[in-house]
Amino acid sequence: MIDTPISTRNKTNNSLGNLKEYKTSEGLLECVLDNAFVNISVYSDSVIKTHISFDGHWDHNPYSVIQSPLNRELTISDENGCIELHTSKIVLTINKSPFRLTFKTSDGKVINEDDQAFGTASIGEQITTYKKLQNGERFIGLGEKTGPLDRRGSGYQHWNTDHFGYGPESDPLYCSTPFYIGLHNGLSYGVYLDNSHKSHFNFGASNDRFSSFSVDSGDMCYYFIYNDNVQGILKSYSELTGFMPLPPIWSIGYQQCRYSYYPDKQVSRLAETFRDKEIPADVIVLDIHYMEKYKIFTWDGEKFPNPKALVGHLKSLGFHVVVMCDPGIKIEEGYEAYQSGIENDVFIKYPDGSNYSGSVWPGLCHFPDFTKDKTRHWWGEQLKSYTEIGVDGFWNDMNEIATWGQMLPELIEFDFQGDKATARKGRNIYGFQMSRATYEGTKNNLNGLRPFNLTRAGFSGIQRYAAVWTGDNVANDEHMLVGVRLVNSMGLAGIAFAGYDVGGFVGNANEALFARWVQIGAFSPFFRGHSMINSRDSEPWSYGEQVEEISKNYITLRYKLMPYLYSSFYEATQTGLPVSRSLAIDYTFDNKVYDHEYQNQYLFGQSILVAPVESNKHLTKVYLPEGEWYDFLTDKKHQGNSEIIAECGIENLPVYVRASAIIPVTPQAKTNTQNLGNVLELHIYKGSENNSFVYYEDDGESFAHEAGSYYKRVIKYVADKNQVIISEVDGAYDSKIKNLHICFHGFKGINECTINKSGVNAEHHSYRFTNPISNFDPIDSEVCDGLKIEQIATIKTKNLGSEIVISW
Repeated sequence: MIDTPISTRNKTNNSLGNLKEYKTSEGLLECVLDNAFVNISVYSDSVIKTHISFDGHWDHNPYSVIQSPLNRELTISDENGCIELHTSKIVLTINKSPFRLTFKTSDGKVINEDDQAFGTASIGEQITTYKKLQNGERFIGLGEKTGPLDRRGSGYQHWNTDHFGYGPESDPLYCSTPFYIGLHNGLSYGVYLDNSHKSHFNFGASNDRFSSFSVDSGDMCYYFIYNDNVQGILKSYSELTGFMPLPPIWSIGYQQCRYSYYPDKQVSRLAETFRDKEIPADVIVLDIHYMEKYKIFTWDGEKFPNPKALVGHLKSLGFHVVVMCDPGIKIEEGYEAYQSGIENDVFIKYPDGSNYSGSVWPGLCHFPDFTKDKTRHWWGEQLKSYTEIGVDGFWNDMNEIATWGQMLPELIEFDFQGDKATARKGRNIYGFQMSRATYEGTKNNLNGLRPFNLTRAGFSGIQRYAAVWTGDNVANDEHMLVGVRLVNSMGLAGIAFAGYDVGGFVGNANEALFARWVQIGAFSPFFRGHSMINSRDSEPWSYGEQVEEISKNYITLRYKLMPYLYSSFYEATQTGLPVSRSLAIDYTFDNKVYDHEYQNQYLFGQSILVAPVESNKHLTKVYLPEGEWYDFLTDKKHQGNSEIIAECGIENLPVYVRASAIIPVTPQAKTNTQNLGNVLELHIYKGSENNSFVYYEDDGESFAHEAGSYYKRVIKYVADKNQVIISEVDGAYDSKIKNLHICFHGFKGINECTINKSGVNAEHHSYRFTNPISNFDPIDSEVCDGLKIEQIATIKTKNLGSEIVISW
């Protein structure tokens, strides 16, 4: 019998060893160790990449990171057994023996450091980096993960999974974004693990010594990000993995879905009922029953005999149509997508070259390999059957990949742009690349119009191609609040356009639950009602007159806030800041925001604080961080750093506005985002701090804004001078706004305002106002007129290009 040698990597910990030699080139430090190879690259003054390979073959994820490293000489020193690499923000100290990394601020504070005993090591194929737990260290982020806001003491894994009716502590779910933010001693840093194999994160779970992150195969490749605050970290992460494109404005209106609406007459009645009841909505979503026997790129000839006419009718009512897109292509002779897929060789294969088959809704299916360029092109060509009849939105589902049995064989192969890999590397990336194929193909098909694309599965960088929703949630209060945390956590991982199924997908909501969920959903980036087959009707009018009125009021309020919301989406495209913002972004080291009672609270955009609460509560505790806050409904002012008791009956969600806030509102909002009127109200909330808001507008549907056809103005509130200054116009778009109203909140004794219309004429005009200061009131579905300055508004917007100063 011959003894077979067993590598120590298969038995026990295999360390990196000591640094033997190194060399530098522009932007790169290459290190040779006893047992591994390490490349360290500088991507910006805030971002350093560490790539560790035990065999020197350098396994890469080709899809997530789009930024290139800096092509400049590194600033390094070598003395006392250490190499130091300097940027303007980070000092990386590399201990040679043993090889360990310590990241410090430029003035020497430790931000993050390897565990001195363990560093990075492998056990078999699995590679783990161990980081010393800092005093009082917290961890936030990781994207679509259940559990608390502060992840200290918990562990998670990334492995995209179809998890129907998941529990409030379930892990993993559908989407993987292995990026987290660490917080301690006034310092913030981020770590992005750039490896699409199954990965694991331990934030001091079952130990009090280290946090760690592991990959089951491939290399240890991670980006360390340091900045002065969480906002800066999110911007650096977004520069790495890509900023989201600006979505079509209609996609951030209300969307109505059900599994499923059919036949076509029911779909038409649904749309007509929204218009008859004057409940704003922009989108009707068609789930799988529109297809012929669940086959993608087909229509059921009995239920939907003339889909082009149906889409045309819905468009005449002001609705856009979004259709379900599953990746499984039924194996059926004569089925065009199947025949074309075979002819073009686009499917995932077994190692023997045969096409992989798995069962899902249509039966036995093949699955496109979206890691091939030609497959993504083929997919876009197939989507023309939809776009040619007017469909302009797509919903990518079942793309984990989900198959019956939930055991996708790990030996199947993906092309990976010619560098083949198995499902161990390809599974987490599949939904991301399907979304890419859908977005790029649809963008090409729509002749200059922006597509809307929604996905269930994804990976870091998914924000470039799709919005993400939280999958098959359950109709109960606990899930409603879990959904809020999931969306906020995805915002901490670069996904600004995220949401949940309002009302719950699985099970039956009651009246109070549905009303509350609509109230919270009105303050969610993605706002869609959705329920599953064999459940009760779940439209805004399905729960009785009182719930219908509440739903209508809050949906209408969202539309009135559309200038604020659309501007917030624009901000996300520029800075990476999410639309739904965990309080940990702005109040990072306020311990109260991590409290179990308050961890669900978030900022919606820059200045609106939302306090989600269960449907059966009539009173709740709310924590207001530092500063001053106004009750959104009553204008009652509260001091910050305080816990208050708020009323929260079925008609009232606790919502607050920061002092010094600037909230642009369109009071004429009616049926959809194309019917927002020509009046803009600027709501100014008295405060002691100066503030600014970037108001953004474009045509809402094309890519013309990328060529300069937009309308942007910086609005400043100058507290100590009692002024609002509206900057001159940036951009070539002719604003739809023709009348401007200014509404003051918290001010007393304003009887006169002075307007300096510099650039229009040199005169100064004073006007008296008789209306008292008033408030938002979504319950009565009205927004205040406030103090009107209509003299500004009567001038054509394009003639108001210069700075406007309003003083009182």
